[in-house]
Amino acid sequence: MRRLVYLIIYPILWLTSVMPMRLLYIKSDILSFIAYRVIGYRKKVVLDNLRLVFPQKSESERRVIAQKFYRHLCDIIFETIKNLTISEKEIRKRFQFENLELIHDLYDKDRSILLLCGHYASWEWSGILGKQIQYKGLAVYKKLGNESFDRLVKKIRGRYGAEIVTNKKIVPVLFRLAKQNIKSMTLILADQTPKPGAFKHRDTFMGIDVPVFTGSEELAKKLDFASVYLKVNKVKRGYYKASFVLLAEDPSKYPDYEITRSFLNEIEDQIKAAPEYYLWSHKRWKLRS
Repeated sequence: MRRLVYLIIYPILWLTSVMPMRLLYIKSDILSFIAYRVIGYRKKVVLDNLRLVFPQKSESERRVIAQKFYRHLCDIIFETIKNLTISEKEIRKRFQFENLELIHDLYDKDRSILLLCGHYASWEWSGILGKQIQYKGLAVYKKLGNESFDRLVKKIRGRYGAEIVTNKKIVPVLFRLAKQNIKSMTLILADQTPKPGAFKHRDTFMGIDVPVFTGSEELAKKLDFASVYLKVNKVKRGYYKASFVLLAEDPSKYPDYEITRSFLNEIEDQIKAAPEYYLWSHKRWKLRS
């Protein structure tokens, strides 16, 4: 049955993908109206999160942010679908990287990298980075239950040469590469919510005390990998600029959880500057104290 669903949906996704971007953004506007005004997809979660994080803002201000967020979320959905067929030339134009020299310098110093990213602006198009670095590129993801769609996600995210590895397998893969002296750069979405009872540390995120994901920092210290933040900003609709912020070149020199705190500081600054580009539909603060 799952295979049948995939065989029905895939041609629709492909035909959508070959449409011009301007048409996809018209579809995105329609979908965002339906999601926000008609269906109210996770609307309570979004507004509750905004009330929690921005108590100083008025309800009307928070609703403006929410409305802009739904538009951005739908843009991300169609941009992800577009990734099936978008040309390398087009995506290079739309997703640009600044200060790549920092990455090249770490490569010359024989430093592998854990590239920490948040659910902010766009992460789906960041795979084009693989065409601009010497590192072996990897990206961590959570395996989907539907095998056919799981393969599709890996195909989309691995279009530009990155190896897509599940969160359950990434640790042995990185240890193996390090043992083989293969320099790697691994993209990790590090603002995840840890499972209840499976976290080691609490900190504040946007002023709220919550469990925080520390696995990236622990892995960096075990493997002696540099930690870098991928700072993605939305320039305008369909265009992004990303820069690199060095969190720790030698992680062993940092006290426990300091690198994690630095990562949180970076993403918090972006959220405060333009909150509509964060993923408010997830229950990020559900385990708050």
